[in-house]
Amino acid sequence: MLQIGDEVMCFSAVFLLLLLGTRSATGACLLTAFLYVFMVMFRFPPVPADRAGHVLRPRALSAGGVPVVAHRGGSHDAPENTVAAIREASRNGATGVELDLSFTADGVPVLMHDETVDRTTNGSGPVSKLQIVQIRRLDAAAHHRLKDKFGGEKVPTLQEAVEECMRHKLTIVFDVKGQPDKAASVLHEMYKKFPVLYNSSIVSSFEPKVIYKMRQTDPDVVTALTHRPWRLSHFADGTPRTPSAWGQLWTGFLDVLLDWAHHHILWKLCGVSAILMQKNFISLDYVQYWAERGVEVMGWTINTAVEKDYYQNVLKIGYITDSLLGDCDPHY
Repeated sequence: MLQIGDEVMCFSAVFLLLLLGTRSATGACLLTAFLYVFMVMFRFPPVPADRAGHVLRPRALSAGGVPVVAHRGGSHDAPENTVAAIREASRNGATGVELDLSFTADGVPVLMHDETVDRTTNGSGPVSKLQIVQIRRLDAAAHHRLKDKFGGEKVPTLQEAVEECMRHKLTIVFDVKGQPDKAASVLHEMYKKFPVLYNSSIVSSFEPKVIYKMRQTDPDVVTALTHRPWRLSHFADGTPRTPSAWGQLWTGFLDVLLDWAHHHILWKLCGVSAILMQKNFISLDYVQYWAERGVEVMGWTINTAVEKDYYQNVLKIGYITDSLLGDCDPHY
């Protein structure tokens, strides 16, 4: 729950920002009051802690163990977002898999991280412009380092992936990039078809509107906000998104605002049960900050033995990894 001190600090900061922007104490008071009423009326309560805890920390874990989630099914160990990757993740000891949801031109939900099929398959073009029959002809292992072992692997539909995860009793982290209305509708139908998902899956997204729509469509689904500070101004490898100094300054300001909103407003508005945070910004204090608010932290992407040991024995929180077999470079 949002602590009283948090709430006072949050709305005091909002008031000061509005006061600076409007230069009117009355206007700042009214706008702050409006935001407070909006939060009270439209925020979603989180899923009950005991059920969220069952999803985020499966009971099958050994004593002292932490959840280990295979990123895109374990993109270093097998072709990402495939049924083969799910099987490999289970064989290699993962407690769950993170899978990316996308849609074909004819509206079929499939697993694909990128907007196009170019990087991972022998095809080309946007996923949203290809029919499911075209997608099914592609080799999802075409550019993988183990393509000889997994050659001919197909791009699976969402249902095929879900059924494979259930067979292996894996927790699923559904990563949704956009299309909140369509994604929420499709996932809601999947939850109705397979009710076990309520106790074995999480819907996550960088986009708060996706999570808000998911909670609006089905408030019983466990959800998480994915976050990486400076995401608007820098790519994942740290390079600036724009060479313009003014552009960097503006996007940097938006990043600060977005980061503040994640930690003070958005998590409460959406009623999330977890924060999926980029590894460089996680510490014991950070984990404690969210623990006091009843929110679990999970780190990504943890790809070395040293990092995994740190998460297992020091932070004692779950993490997402590209490989369960050894060290590897991150897949952005």
